[in-house]
Amino acid sequence: MRKGLFWLNDEQWAQIRPHLPTNQTGPARDDDRRIISGIIHMLQCGARWRDCPPDYGPYTTIYNRFNRWAKRGHWQAIFEALARCGKDSVTLSIDSTTIKAHRSASGGKGGSMNRRSAARAVGGPRKSTR
Repeated sequence: MRKGLFWLNDEQWAQIRPHLPTNQTGPARDDDRRIISGIIHMLQCGARWRDCPPDYGPYTTIYNRFNRWAKRGHWQAIFEALARCGKDSVTLSIDSTTIKAHRSASGGKGGSMNRRSAARAVGGPRKSTR
């Protein structure tokens, strides 16, 4: 396990495990602890699913598990269990050091925007009649 990655500790896993769905058909699931740790890591860092570190398993497995369980409402119980596991309540501040903004989040194209004010445009001639 590499440093800097999120891994559920034994206490957290003991709280989560009873809330995992058990009656699903199909092939056996991958290691739930590893996959859930990967999901939480990706939610914390805000990166694309494709950029998930391979230590957590295939990114498609991590995304599909998150997506399926979100549609079925399993995450509500899991995160409530994790919240009960916390020893103290901590207020988190989400800012640009935590969440990376998309490159288009800074605004529109640069350059001067020479436009008439709305009040002046009402009294002036229409552009189509010039």
